[in-house]
Amino acid sequence: MAKVEIYTKKNCPYCTAAKALLDDKGVPFEEIDAEYDEDLKNQMIQRSGGRKTFPEIFINGEHIGGFDDMKVLEDNGTLDAMLSTG
Repeated sequence: MAKVEIYTKKNCPYCTAAKALLDDKGVPFEEIDAEYDEDLKNQMIQRSGGRKTFPEIFINGEHIGGFDDMKVLEDNGTLDAMLSTG
C-alpha cells in the first residue's frame, strides 16, 4: 500500500473531499494539519514546488497536487495503480 500524506486545514471542502475519496477506497493516509503551524505550512510549500493551497497531496513522497488533481487521476483510472504501490 502506498504512503499517502495530505496537508490540510480546518473547514476546507477540498480537504474533506480528498479525505472522503481515500476513505471510500479504504486507503489509510497521514493528515498533516498545517493551518496554524508555520513550519508545517512552509514544509508543504517547499515539498509542493511553491503551492500554498489546501490540500496538497503526496503519494509515496511524490506530489500529485490538490483534490482536483487527485480527482483527475481517479477519473482517468491511474489513481488506483498509484495507491497500490508502496
